Amino acid sequence: MNKLRFSLFHSFFAGILFSNFVSCSGANNPAGTETPIVFPDKNVSYSQSIQPLFDRTCALSNCHDDITQASNLSLTSYNSATARPGIIIPGDPDHSILVERIDGRLSPRMPLYRDTLNANQIHGIRQWILEGARNN
Repeated sequence: MNKLRFSLFHSFFAGILFSNFVSCSGANNPAGTETPIVFPDKNVSYSQSIQPLFDRTCALSNCHDDITQASNLSLTSYNSATARPGIIIPGDPDHSILVERIDGRLSPRMPLYRDTLNANQIHGIRQWILEGARNN
């Protein structure tokens, strides 16, 4: 009986781990089905570019949503994204932890278990922070 209970526990735990991995992996969005988010070279808008990218790549179930808040960080809104000191430092993308994570200077590289952001998207986030990380 104890062996059966032990086996059931491990099966249940393995199922939870697998579902967390799948929900953060982007498995529900087959490659090529979403229109890429393309950032302008300057005057980057939080509402038009940054938040839509966060919604698609970061603010997902079991990642940086309001419930899970992986690493105590939610990226579901401007206020939550800018609440923790050091994550986004207006005017200073080189020392913003967000940029260090998405460009791979700080491990683990984000987004975790998903395709890395492309050069345009990384540049766009850097530019938005350089322009003051405004809620525009």
